[in-house]
Amino acid sequence: MPVLEAFGLAKSYGATPVFASIDLCLQAGEMVALLGESGSGKSTLLNCLAGLDEPSAGRIRLASAVLTDLNESERALLRRQHLGFVFQAFHVLPHLSVAANVGLPLLLLKRQNPRRVQAMLDAVGLGDLGARMPRQLSGGQLQRVAIARALVHRPALVLADEPTGNLDARNAATVLDLLLEQVHAEGSACLLVTHSERAAARADRCLLMTEQGIVEHNVQAHT
Repeated sequence: MPVLEAFGLAKSYGATPVFASIDLCLQAGEMVALLGESGSGKSTLLNCLAGLDEPSAGRIRLASAVLTDLNESERALLRRQHLGFVFQAFHVLPHLSVAANVGLPLLLLKRQNPRRVQAMLDAVGLGDLGARMPRQLSGGQLQRVAIARALVHRPALVLADEPTGNLDARNAATVLDLLLEQVHAEGSACLLVTHSERAAARADRCLLMTEQGIVEHNVQAHT
């Protein structure tokens, strides 16, 4: 069974449409890139898939639950249990250590597990930096913290919104490699929203958001 399925999603604000006719299917262990022009509704779609916003029409199924049938409290619990997020701006908490930031999803679920936290830090190449504070890390390192945090609780789905937008080309490539490697290793599905065809080329497959919905899109790998 797919991790995420969306059928006939549409979103509008009053008489202004944002997107329509969105069908989407993500399998465990795959990274799918979503390209689209600015203003095409990619971030709004991501918010709907996360249950942070409600679509105007359509259905979303995530981890055996019909997200669009849940109330706000039920959606919040589903997010906490089954979703991981990676954002362009990192969103690490400056007053918590690196290890505490990574372990935050487990803390919220009352499943604290220092060994799991350390394993994730090791997996993203930060094994010796758990005691440091975020201000002591570079941008590339902070995004590695975000990846470890997103995956530490073994979520069914990871939503990544322009995760390399604040990074130089070298760090962007490293971060995308790590994200793809960890998605495969942990068996999560990942939806990567990006403007960059260079980033999209690293995904397992690529989709393009259009006025007619989502279509398959071929991108060429960059060297």
